[in-house]
Amino acid sequence: MSVQQIQPKLTLVGAGPGDKDLISIKGMKALQAADVILYDALVNPELLDHATNAKKVFVGKRAGHHYLPQEEINQLIIDFAFSHGHVVRLKGGDPLVFGRGQEEINAASAFGIQVEIIPGISSVTSAPASIGIPVTCRGVSESFWVITGTTQSNSLSKDLPLSAQSSATVLILMGLGKLSLITQLFSMYRSKDEPVAIVQNATWDNQQFVTGTLSDIEAKVREQQIGTPGIIIIGEVVKHRSPLEILKANQLSQPE
Repeated sequence: MSVQQIQPKLTLVGAGPGDKDLISIKGMKALQAADVILYDALVNPELLDHATNAKKVFVGKRAGHHYLPQEEINQLIIDFAFSHGHVVRLKGGDPLVFGRGQEEINAASAFGIQVEIIPGISSVTSAPASIGIPVTCRGVSESFWVITGTTQSNSLSKDLPLSAQSSATVLILMGLGKLSLITQLFSMYRSKDEPVAIVQNATWDNQQFVTGTLSDIEAKVREQQIGTPGIIIIGEVVKHRSPLEILKANQLSQPE
């Protein structure tokens, strides 16, 4: 492609929570049309097979290494857009849910680069669903909060105490490292028997989960060696989890 033919473009694509089949058809088409793909650590690598003609650049986290600074990712987007054309920024879950997608949009827009956003299935709802937990349930929970467990200052979000005082389901992303502080906080406003679930690697083949209460979830996490990436689910809806055996039976009973 000559310099005259290059049309700089950025497409933010939500890759979904992990299962390669949970990307949208529109997202898959964007991968097939990409000239460059910048992808994160939580993206299923099998999705890259759809991008046969694209340059693929990993910009996520490797063991023992830090994330590529956001400023460097922004610069890569700009550089590749002008040198190659269509840049797809492939992000786990939905690109605008704790994905810093707006920062990348702003960086590209500042240079006049066309931007498109293709939403993805967020782990916010898919993680609970993957183990049969409804985030809302008539007569049980009328709403749900979605909160990050790791703010820019590495402190607990100011919204956590507010959510704990509500009757809503609370979903906490990137919070396992602060599980002790979170359970202590919620125990100030809710019963120590408040149900809690934690899902690790939601929708991946190695998915694990544990259920308990505010009083015993830490011990259960240690016992079952649940780790990151994981989502914390707090609320009465955890009691209404559909057993996986029933879910699987229903799937198997569907006509082909």
